[in-house]
Amino acid sequence: MGKTIRLTMAQAVAHFLKVQMTIVDGKKVPIFGGVWAIFGHGNVAGIGEALYQVRGELTTYRAHNEQGMAHAAIAYAKANFRTRFMACTSSIGPGALNMVTAAGVAHVNRIPVLFLPGDVFANRAPDPVLQQIEDFGDGTVSANDAFRSVSRYFDRITRPEQIITALKRAMQVLTDPLDCGPVTLSLCQDVQAEAYDYPESLFDEKVWTTRRPQPDADELANAIALIKASQKPVIVAGGGVLYSQATKELAAFAEAHGVPVVVTQAGKSAINETHPLALGSVGVTGTSAANAIAEETDLVIAVGTRCQDFTTGSWALFKNDSLKMIGLNIAAYDAVKHDSHPLVTDAREGLKALSAGLSGWKAPAALAEKATAEKKVWMEAAAKAMATTNAALPSDAQVIGAVARTLGGENTTVLCAAGGLPGELHKLWPATAPGSYHMEYGFSCMGYEIAGGLGAKMAHPERDVVVMVGDGSYMMMNSELATSVMLGLKLNIVVLDNRGYGCINRLQMGTGGANFNNLLKDSYHEVMPEIDFRAHAESMGAIAVKVASIAELEQAIADSKKNDRTSVFVIDTDPLVTTEAGGHWWDVAVPEVSPREEVNEARKGYVEARAAQRIG
Repeated sequence: MGKTIRLTMAQAVAHFLKVQMTIVDGKKVPIFGGVWAIFGHGNVAGIGEALYQVRGELTTYRAHNEQGMAHAAIAYAKANFRTRFMACTSSIGPGALNMVTAAGVAHVNRIPVLFLPGDVFANRAPDPVLQQIEDFGDGTVSANDAFRSVSRYFDRITRPEQIITALKRAMQVLTDPLDCGPVTLSLCQDVQAEAYDYPESLFDEKVWTTRRPQPDADELANAIALIKASQKPVIVAGGGVLYSQATKELAAFAEAHGVPVVVTQAGKSAINETHPLALGSVGVTGTSAANAIAEETDLVIAVGTRCQDFTTGSWALFKNDSLKMIGLNIAAYDAVKHDSHPLVTDAREGLKALSAGLSGWKAPAALAEKATAEKKVWMEAAAKAMATTNAALPSDAQVIGAVARTLGGENTTVLCAAGGLPGELHKLWPATAPGSYHMEYGFSCMGYEIAGGLGAKMAHPERDVVVMVGDGSYMMMNSELATSVMLGLKLNIVVLDNRGYGCINRLQMGTGGANFNNLLKDSYHEVMPEIDFRAHAESMGAIAVKVASIAELEQAIADSKKNDRTSVFVIDTDPLVTTEAGGHWWDVAVPEVSPREEVNEARKGYVEARAAQRIG
């Protein structure tokens, strides 16, 4: 047996994490950007003491909310295109369960994050311990079992030596382009403090690099043949293009073969939207240009996308009876969706191999001509939607226009997550550089925005990070605004106050429902709340201003460039107005029977729209 070092289990975790490395832009850097921690009785004496010992090599960050710190960690990994990530530790009980929602965000979006929640005593001496969940039929269950369904890998550490294999398995999942996602190592609190003679080799520096699987020869040949036989191909670019860092290859493929590119929420910024063949967002929140091409396409080349319902218009967008699909994806699970012809490979390597096999082939010129014409129509509509206004209650689109005019550019990242803003930003935000658009829309988790902005700023402190958030999401989670001030990481936060959940209110109306329980005025109340978002932001240390118009917003943003800390801009907006151009039907089930005629009429339209769905 080789040399050993006697450490507690928690110390072994800390020393292991600090020596995991990766290569970014040719330089070796730690793969963990730090550890987020809120300490309680289940982790303060174990992992807390261990993190203190390595604080000079592995920074520990303090947050105000466990879900918020996990969102920050997720955004950090997303902004780094999954090349670097973070860990999060909490106590048992409510602290751990607060992170479960964030684990769902990471799982759906396939983002690496390491969760290290404290757990009950493995020896069961103090049973039940404070905050322990008791299962009357299973003595092995704890609150942390809630992580199982939202973790790519889960392990409960009940003996100190178990952490040796658990850490290695965790790193394999966190760095694997296919299995990538959240890992939960549930650390029994007594075991955190137990010592063991660990092999010194466990703490040797290890460098992790990106695995890039090559395409299968038969699948590649089939995909090339399908493309050559197509007349109206289109590329649907997803987040996998960004995670593979295949943006140059995507643009080169489009140019060489004359194939238009449309983007998903996760894929937006995978191609510069000023590119002639870049038609912007596709699907439910798509541009008119992208959707016009998608409706007629006879071949979808789906690159790095899981083809969820917003992308495909609930599988009713593609209307060509001769449609075929190629699923270029590192995950076979995604590559074969809806009878797609799979091309299971890394996005960058797959695009290069396809382009080489298509040497000399180009789509019919009529396709590019139609794309150009449709894009011109869309750009005019978008400019109109984002134009300045003197309206007392501007639309979300008009606010987006103001922000784009004053803070847009390649060095800016706009970040959002839920409500009506993601649809408007997907259509309208002019993304010109990889990572300049950061949307959490896989889980569409309200409350991600401000914490996510913090994580994105930690990943790229040199960039301007603009967080656009509605009043509903702001009220759900805003505490990491104070953390951004504490850490000296300046965010630009635009709060659009439409006095309620405006997006869902519009959906409620669109499905025949009465205005009910979404806008504050339509909710049960004795007194209408008058929330002063400016004062609230100031109370957490930000520089905040309430503006009364689009012109005032633009001036406030311009003035804020000299501010030395997080700046918040509050503006009242119209809850009912949305960009009419573009978009597509979305499958939201309408009741078959109702005493309300509005619902019955909506049901008729719903049944008619469903007839266009491609089932299976």
